[in-house]
Amino acid sequence: VQLQASGGGLVHAGGSLSLSCVASGFTLEWTNVAWFRQAPGKEREGVSCISTSGTIRYADSVKGRVTISRDNAKNTVYLQMNSLKPEDTAVYYCASGPCIGPLINQYNSYGKGKYNRWGPGTLVTVSS
Repeated sequence: VQLQASGGGLVHAGGSLSLSCVASGFTLEWTNVAWFRQAPGKEREGVSCISTSGTIRYADSVKGRVTISRDNAKNTVYLQMNSLKPEDTAVYYCASGPCIGPLINQYNSYGKGKYNRWGPGTLVTVSS
């Protein structure tokens, strides 16, 4: 029972990628989903989240460049990333948990321990 992220790859700065988060072993429709990332040598940080009712939150670092959406029929949440920067390079993960702004924007202060169903992440590499 986990969320599987996919869709990562190598892209040039300014390019776009679309990540997918598929639920395995449960129905995504009743689950809030959040995206996180962890760059080499850095702590994990929140990126975005979407609730079961459609509430959306974005981290300040990606606001305006990232769009989160969900397709319950496909049991999938998407993360469309545009205008990618080298500093977006990280392993991206999805997990279930509360969709609240401070938990995403300040994950290491308030969000740790509040998310579960983590699966393997997907590597996004942005070259300059």
